[in-house]
Amino acid sequence: MLQRPHLPHLWYQKGILVNNLQKYYLSIMYSIEFIFGITGNIIVVFGYIFCLKTWKSCNIYLFNLSLSDFLFLCTLPMLVTSYSKGTWIYGNILCQSNRFLLHANLYTSILFLTFISIDRYILMLYPFREHFLQKRKVAVVVSVAIWILVILELLPINTFIGRTSEGDHRCVDYASSGDPKESLIYSMCLTFLGFIIPLCVMCCFYMKMVIFLKNRNEQLTTTLPLEKPLSLVIIALVVFSLLFTPYHIMRNVRIASRMEFWKLSKCTQDIISIIYIITRPIAFLNSVINPVFYFLMGDHFREMLMTKVRRLVRRITSTANEDTTEQHTEE
Repeated sequence: MLQRPHLPHLWYQKGILVNNLQKYYLSIMYSIEFIFGITGNIIVVFGYIFCLKTWKSCNIYLFNLSLSDFLFLCTLPMLVTSYSKGTWIYGNILCQSNRFLLHANLYTSILFLTFISIDRYILMLYPFREHFLQKRKVAVVVSVAIWILVILELLPINTFIGRTSEGDHRCVDYASSGDPKESLIYSMCLTFLGFIIPLCVMCCFYMKMVIFLKNRNEQLTTTLPLEKPLSLVIIALVVFSLLFTPYHIMRNVRIASRMEFWKLSKCTQDIISIIYIITRPIAFLNSVINPVFYFLMGDHFREMLMTKVRRLVRRITSTANEDTTEQHTEE
């Protein structure tokens, strides 16, 4: 009797599912992120520039967060094209800069969200006066320092990208390229410095906020609406937990699975690769979710933006009515 081939084994061996995930799943997810993310961040950037008259420290952090998202979103059309066609046609320099901006967005977002949490905690402690850390000059210095720090810590990533046999035809992601031993050491350092430490800081300030609100409610000495800063930190923690954590775990697992020391089968490596691929666009959903923060700040940004929109609609409507009236008059 003829034996039927073991289909699941052949499926993983040929990497069909991995290739299909990259071609369809990544292309669709990154397209969705580009459409919604670019729309939301353009509204926010122009809204901040033309609508917000008085800038506070948190506005500066949020504006930099939006700029980071905007830079990342501009790289998505190239990724969508490359994944849908299965080949990279833009050259090695654009491949490295694309991956660099992708990770720069990730880690600048993490740090800006962390400082937003710190800023909201200080606002809760000192609602009637401006703390030193809430001064605009300090916020500008911190923002510049964040950009410099992220750029410096990501410089080594270019040494790992494009060092595979497929480097001339595909822009391979960081976890799938380079020497796995060196890459794992760097990835663990990046995870600890760029993710775990900021996460611990954010959790610390979240607990401080909860304790402060609990004591305030027991004493009933003020009726200030301080729950809004807490809700902002809760959303930031949810973003950390649901979006960033699975990606960092699977990135390190994916790199480790490429080491010969573990002697993993091709099937196991493909399963790890599949899970890792699924977590990648989920991690960068923060570029779509981040604009939500701008409407929860309580700095009248939403009201000023809607006022500008109403004025623009009225101006367009009045112009259209005048043109219609002129046409009727000529007739």
